[in-house]
Amino acid sequence: MQKPEILETLNRIWREELDNDSIVLTDESTAKDVEEWDSISNIQLVVATEKFFKIRFTSSEIAAFKNVGEMVDAIKNRIG
Repeated sequence: MQKPEILETLNRIWREELDNDSIVLTDESTAKDVEEWDSISNIQLVVATEKFFKIRFTSSEIAAFKNVGEMVDAIKNRIG
């Protein structure tokens, strides 16, 4: 799976989890760019992402993500 496909998959997952079909994530997206993305929903988003891709992020990894693109990179590294 390539980065654009991972990003589009994240868009689908996050739209569903946040119940907002207008979300459009980019590599540069942060919580400031998505109204529903707060500290509580962040947990929900990470869990849904891990479940879909059948991976696990470490706590330090999650804390270090500066934007969606860094999460996409971490997913790509895990799934190959």
